Amino acid sequence: MIKAILNGCNGKMGQVITQICGEDAQIELVAGVDVFDREGNGYPVFANISSCDVPADVIIDFSNAKAVDDLLVYAADKRIPVVLCTTGLSKEQLARVTETAAKTAVLKSANMSLGINLLLQLLGQAAAVLAPAGFDIEIVEKHHNQKLDAPSGTALALADAVNEVFDGDYEYKYDRSGERRKREKREIGISAVRGGSIVGQHEVLFAGLDEVITFEHTAYSRSVFAKGAVEAAKFLAGKPAGLYDMQDVIAETQRTE
Repeated sequence: MIKAILNGCNGKMGQVITQICGEDAQIELVAGVDVFDREGNGYPVFANISSCDVPADVIIDFSNAKAVDDLLVYAADKRIPVVLCTTGLSKEQLARVTETAAKTAVLKSANMSLGINLLLQLLGQAAAVLAPAGFDIEIVEKHHNQKLDAPSGTALALADAVNEVFDGDYEYKYDRSGERRKREKREIGISAVRGGSIVGQHEVLFAGLDEVITFEHTAYSRSVFAKGAVEAAKFLAGKPAGLYDMQDVIAETQRTE
């Protein structure tokens, strides 16, 4: 059985992952990390990951950007693979993710759901046909009112999936309120909505002359992300050092079916 540490175990996502792992015979949570105390986890909880002395095969991280630095140091030092689900990382932190991946396996994904990762593939195909035909590209993402980062990491990943088709030639436009000019052809507008208890909704619009094509993904519960994270952890345990993503998990699943 795979033994896992859950970083951010007492958050909303952490509690969903705890439940899923409790029902999965292939993986066991042996320790958790969280600054907030909570009883009834079923495993020991440490206030800081540097204090965790429980052996494990993999770490699942659903914490926050402030906690990622210590996590990466810990994972690199102990050579424990880590599934990094936290978004809103700085450029410096992203550089440290790459450095850590040279020492241990790191799976980083802006979104852990199977649907979103399939959408990433489809967007590249759509953009290759529609953008040269003059279609404008806009992304609207919606999340609950407690989400700290904007735009979401998933929205940026969707934009990147389009931009990769054109060698990064598109500019991302987050705000048009401070200027009065027509939209540039080589830009992707990204808008963020924060309200209520919206789990996650992402809409990608290809707007052309007299027609609009829309790709939309809606998450109705956090379990879609938690299930993906657990599957990623089972995939990553035992993998050699390197940087992985959910596309690798999907590819392995297709090979074994």
